[in-house]
Amino acid sequence: MSETVLTASSGRSTGSANSRRRRATDSIPAVVYGEGMDPISISVERRDLRKALSGRAAMNTILDLSIDGTVYPAIVKDMQRHPVKRTVQHIDFIQINLSNEIRVSVPVHLTGTAKAVLDEGGLVDLIRNELEVLTTPRSIPDEIVVDVSDMDMDTTITIGDLSLPSGVTAVGEDDWVVVTALVMRTPLLDEEDAAAEAAAAEAALEDGEAGAEGADAAAGDAAGGNDDSE
Repeated sequence: MSETVLTASSGRSTGSANSRRRRATDSIPAVVYGEGMDPISISVERRDLRKALSGRAAMNTILDLSIDGTVYPAIVKDMQRHPVKRTVQHIDFIQINLSNEIRVSVPVHLTGTAKAVLDEGGLVDLIRNELEVLTTPRSIPDEIVVDVSDMDMDTTITIGDLSLPSGVTAVGEDDWVVVTALVMRTPLLDEEDAAAEAAAAEAALEDGEAGAEGADAAAGDAAGGNDDSE
């Protein structure tokens, strides 16, 4: 599991106006809290945060959060983003005990090629991009890898089918679907069906034309009869 040092500044003033001023200088307002400690209002530099979370573990990186000389083992609990710009606006860090289990979300990554699905015009559909797991901080996997090579159109991979690392337990029911196969196109008509449909359409067109000619002839006869009466 990845670990890195992130230095934070304490003593930041709270309030929307102060937070806006900090963000304008690329300093992100944050808070760290956890069992047995009072919440601490802090700020971290955007550049330092980006670097700290740039590894494969990303949001699940164990951080040595250094505040005024005291180090708090922590992970990102919540990250609030701007609704349009998607820039980070505020961060919640939670102090962790490296010996206790915690609940985190881990990304699911597909590997392999489901040739049987592709041959049937199907598509492998990842239902759960992330999976919640229960484990100790140092055992958090960077990702959960699912091999789809043996999938066919009738295959459904559930939580119970996953091979998880030792010490990692999935949060959820065994029958919850993680990956399935979707039909992307309907089977084409065979040549005989296509020919039959074409013949039927042509016959219907000919019947329509014949009906139209008969109607024109009837209209002409009626017009001629009217002339004779005069």
